[in-house]
Amino acid sequence: MSGAPPILEVENLGKRFGRFVALKGVTARFAAGELSAIIGPNGAGKSTFFNLVSGALPPSSGRLRFQGRDITDLAPHAFARIGIAKSFQITNLFPRLSVHENVRVAVQMRQARYRLLQPRTALRAVSERADALLERVGLAGLGRRAAADLAHGQQRALEVAMALAADPALLLMDEPTAGMSPEETQVMMALIVQLAAERSVILVEHKMKLVMGICRRLLVLHHGEFLAEGTPEQIQANADVRRVYLGQG
Repeated sequence: MSGAPPILEVENLGKRFGRFVALKGVTARFAAGELSAIIGPNGAGKSTFFNLVSGALPPSSGRLRFQGRDITDLAPHAFARIGIAKSFQITNLFPRLSVHENVRVAVQMRQARYRLLQPRTALRAVSERADALLERVGLAGLGRRAAADLAHGQQRALEVAMALAADPALLLMDEPTAGMSPEETQVMMALIVQLAAERSVILVEHKMKLVMGICRRLLVLHHGEFLAEGTPEQIQANADVRRVYLGQG
């Protein structure tokens, strides 16, 4: 494990849906300032893990700690306030609003949710912040277009810009290249690498080859349980991983 302090720790994390055990007893630590990935074949429990660590679902067992703080029982809406942002596999935008308006709403939710009456200068600052975020994700010049009119890869980038509006310490991304063309995938992966130079990023992905070249740490799940953890080189050499996974992604 890296010598960097953990930004996220999960201890004996589990989730049940009735009699179905979707995740069982997963324990792991994710170092601050690293690009990590949760990988595994379809049905491995990756989406359940993502929903637990992002606050979308409460765990049935185990504990979650973020920057040393126990957040297991934290309300879902509070995760963004403490520095955890997420980008879902299914794009979550306001399709009828413009690209700029989508990001501006996200910025306003972060900066001005308690200030109903604001000076014009404050609104200008919000707009400028939205412009900067659009430029950050490669969407500069597209602010006036309707979000629904963007290509799929551009919509995913827009959702990333909205997540960045919270200025998170940890960015969680669920299959960020799902449905993308090879060209769009390359653009998104390059963006992820850039973002990981500024904050901790954890990807949830089933395409192992996609993350092997960019992540420092990989956690492999299989049938809802911990299978292996290590560097890309260690994962490639792991016999259990090779048996259940390699060659599928």
